[in-house]
Amino acid sequence: MTDDLNAYLAEIRACKLCVGDMPNRPNPVLRASLTARILIASQAPGNLADRSGKPFDDPSGRRLREWMGVTEAEFYDESRVAIVPMGFCFPGYDKNGGDIPPMKRCAPQWRQGLLDRLPHIELTLLIGGYSQNWHLGSDAGKSLTERVRRWRDFAEIGMFTTPHPSWRNNGWLKRNPWFEEEVLPALQASVRRCFSG
Repeated sequence: MTDDLNAYLAEIRACKLCVGDMPNRPNPVLRASLTARILIASQAPGNLADRSGKPFDDPSGRRLREWMGVTEAEFYDESRVAIVPMGFCFPGYDKNGGDIPPMKRCAPQWRQGLLDRLPHIELTLLIGGYSQNWHLGSDAGKSLTERVRRWRDFAEIGMFTTPHPSWRNNGWLKRNPWFEEEVLPALQASVRRCFSG
């Protein structure tokens, strides 16, 4: 494997580790550049992102941009924002129509190597349990709510823990109004600092 980011991204985009284990052909969807200062560490691309090749190309993406307080152009500016999911390909649907978890081979094969090639990351958004468990390890705690409630602890080390911005979490958002009242203003301020610095 190469130390060069662009060559490493090319290796990732050519990955076929999970061929035959997903309903679609492998199609890694991610964005990264050497100058990125914000890392969006999400779960896996959805079906729409798989088809368009554009991460968060769906209602979840619109909500995430609102949470961050950024425009679509800012969000997709690779020079400032890296979008690196735990699994790079759409994994398919479960029997209830929800996305299945990210493929288990992806993160062990590629993740740390990619993060090592992003030297200027100042702010990381840990979106959902898979990302939070990987990045926080034993400090992740047992539940998403616990992790998000501890947002101040993680913000001190340049990370924000959030639920997934999917409509499936509307109930969680209603039960936890403090997320929008406390966390989002702090997140937006941190994003703005990265954009202005």
